[in-house]
Parts: sequence; C-alpha cells; structure tokens
Amino acid sequence: MKTLFFFFISFSLSAQIRGVVKDSISGEPIPFVNIWVENETVGTTSEADGTFFLEASKQKSIVISVLGYERKTLKGSEISEVFLKPTTYNLREVVILNKKQSKQIEIGDIKNAIFQSFDNGPKIEAKFFPYQASYSKTKFIKEVTIFTDSRIDDATIKLHFYSVDENGFPGEELLTKDYIVTLKKGVIKHRFNISQFDLVFPEKGMFVAYEKLLIESNKTGTKYQPYVLYNYVDRDFFYTYAYGKWSKQAGNNSEKISVNEPSINLILSN
Repeated sequence: MKTLFFFFISFSLSAQIRGVVKDSISGEPIPFVNIWVENETVGTTSEADGTFFLEASKQKSIVISVLGYERKTLKGSEISEVFLKPTTYNLREVVILNKKQSKQIEIGDIKNAIFQSFDNGPKIEAKFFPYQASYSKTKFIKEVTIFTDSRIDDATIKLHFYSVDENGFPGEELLTKDYIVTLKKGVIKHRFNISQFDLVFPEKGMFVAYEKLLIESNKTGTKYQPYVLYNYVDRDFFYTYAYGKWSKQAGNNSEKISVNEPSINLILSN
C-alpha cells in the first residue's frame, strides 16, 4: 500500500498540464502566449487555437504572458481555461512625422563575425542597441534584420522591441501588439520593414529580441524551427528571458564577458 501510495503521489505531481488561453472580454482564444514554470527552464507556447500542454507538476506556479494582455501567475492545478485581461494603453499623441527616407544606416553589425546556431529552447533573448548622438539624423527605425537557419518553410517567431527601464533591463514594449514574422527555409538574413510603426530610436537605447514559438507547425522531430544564428562577442552584459523573468549576465569588476548574441540588426532612416 505504501508503494502504491508513493507511486500515485509521484505521478500526480509530474502530471501534464493542459489548458487554453482566452481573451477575458471576447472569449476568443489567444495564440502564441508565452507560458513558463516560474523559476524553472520549462516553458511552452499556446497554439493558434489558444491550447497548450506543459510537462510540469500541478503544484508549480505557471507564468502566462503575452503582449497586449495583463500577465498572470496561476498554480498548475488551477489551469484549464485561462482568461487574460486586455491591457489598457494610453493613446499616443498624434504627431505628424516628417519622414524623408533619403538616407539610412545599418547598426548592430559585427565585424569578423562567426555565426553559430543552436537549438534555441524556450526563451527570449535580447540584443542591446546603445544610443549614439549621430542617430539624431536617422532617428526612425525602418527595418529589422535577423539571421536564421530554418529547416522548414514558413517557420514563425516573434520579434520584440523594448525600451530600457530604470535598472537597465528590457522595459516596456514599444509596440502594443505582437509582431510575428514568417521565415523562409535555409540560412538567410531576413529583412522586415517596420516603418509603419513609426518607431523613433530611444535616447536611452533599446533592446530587440526574438522569441521562439514552441508550436506544432514549427516542430521537426523533437526540435523547433528556426535556429537563430548567433555572434560570439564580448559584451558588458547580456539579457535572457527565462524562468518567467529577465535575468542579466555580467562580468565581475566591470570586465567584459564573452557571450553568444543573436544576430539582429536595425536599419535607421531619416
């Protein structure tokens, strides 16, 4: 009896969590929601119909977040239907922008870069772009580029654009809705025009990040596509979103650290 009881407890604590994420107002499913076991490297993404499953104990805290909705943390045992409340955004002041687009510069390129690819697991990784005074002449963000190696056509990822918070971490998102891009098969430097968002390069700098979507349409065997290519570079710091939160890697005594940084660039225009 003790053996059976122990087996039952162990099985129940490692059960599979299944659920669906929906809009609390419309009741419509929310696709591509980021779902994490708090303080652990276990995560997944909701499918296009809002459904998801997660191999985790039902006693764990699950962090559920997606752009445009309030973040929620629930016990695994409480999850079946998850309703997220839409975020209320203050309307931006309407400004007539005098875009000329007669000149442009690409920033973020690494000289003598060696590109590497990894099986990018459940995480969001960001690249920091510091502000330079010269950007005042090309202050509009026209395009974003990302270098990927995809084994399938039409793989999808999210791209995020963050301001810098008071502690230097990725802060508020500069867009109000998810920006999801589709990638072609092969080793390709993809370019995406984002001029329609009227983003101006912030004077405190900014972060651009990619988010791997752990969905069935991206899956090949046990792996998820695409592989994002990285540059091996020396940096003062590096930020990764894992464990349901942002964490910072930094060297000791102001020393630089060698990190693998996602190969993301920005094209600025006037």
